[in-house]
Amino acid sequence: MRRADRLFDIVQMLRGGRLRTAQDIAEHLEVSVRTIYRDIDALIASGVPIEGERGVGYILRGATLLPPLSFSITELQALALGAKLVRAWADQELAQAAEEVLAKVDAVIPVDRRQELWRKDLRAFGLRIGADERSRLSVLRQALRGKRKVALCYADAEGAPTERLVRPLSLEAWGHAWTLTAWCELRQDFRAFRLDRILEAEMGEVFRFEPGRTLQDYMARLQQEGWDTAAP
Repeated sequence: MRRADRLFDIVQMLRGGRLRTAQDIAEHLEVSVRTIYRDIDALIASGVPIEGERGVGYILRGATLLPPLSFSITELQALALGAKLVRAWADQELAQAAEEVLAKVDAVIPVDRRQELWRKDLRAFGLRIGADERSRLSVLRQALRGKRKVALCYADAEGAPTERLVRPLSLEAWGHAWTLTAWCELRQDFRAFRLDRILEAEMGEVFRFEPGRTLQDYMARLQQEGWDTAAP
């Protein structure tokens, strides 16, 4: 993460009168506590109204405007609609993150623009996944992030359960279903698994990417077969 991005994130974490310790911030940003101390000292020196002390915690006093967050009405509508889609069609962690994004944006945009963030004329219907699918989606996202194998109980086309051990490579939202693209150790080949047919998902050991078993290898194969692999 670039230092400029990290400084921005620190300010966002301290907004709204929230007291944060350097340890909390360091764990969230995956850096050392010493790095956070240096970053906060730099922010204070630049005029950001941060109060607190080492070992106790820090809080942001007063308003701090961040020029990069300047959105048009259309951009605000896009953010709000995107957050609504995520709330309806992703796991709980992503849904909460979408809410946090909107709260952060709402805190820094001009008052006369805040009503645009919550426009009621753009709504999302028909996209909804159940609690079980949300839970499994969360497991799959964690496995992707941690490069962990996943043991699946998967229903085949006839509904019969099969046991698979896979190396997750990507998750895809199709508008009507989620799919997991993975290297299947049972078939020794790439496979796509529909989330709504995954009965159970349990993370296993960490794996390393191997030539011929990566997402890039899979995409290259699809391109050779004439598939359009351009993502929106």
